[in-house]
Amino acid sequence: MERTGGEPDVVGRDKKTGEYVFYDCSAESPKGRRSVCYDREALEARKEHKPKNSATDMAAATGIEILTEAQYRELQTLSDFDTKTSSWVKTPPDIRERGGAIFCDRRYDHVFTYHNGAESYYAARAFRGALKV
Repeated sequence: MERTGGEPDVVGRDKKTGEYVFYDCSAESPKGRRSVCYDREALEARKEHKPKNSATDMAAATGIEILTEAQYRELQTLSDFDTKTSSWVKTPPDIRERGGAIFCDRRYDHVFTYHNGAESYYAARAFRGALKV
């Protein structure tokens, strides 16, 4: 996580397995993971101006899971994250099947969830990860 600008920190412990749970706790979405579309399918669907990678491929290569919307909201109870950036979150299959993907951020002291085409990418959007050890 650190190689791409993430700041992993222990946020809890899984009561069933006893594993420690780490989330990315960098103030803004990690710089080394920005400007990526949501997944491989979205990356391949782009006709031009393709980003270099996708969030799901980068997460898999790093050995982490993209945060779910619930995990993202849990993270936001610890501090204010993504006040200038946004982060892709794990998208439910029914949304993804329709070509969309969801992302979250914090604005106006509230956590928002939005949608976009999965093939979109922005300089201020990355993803945050979770890891159990």
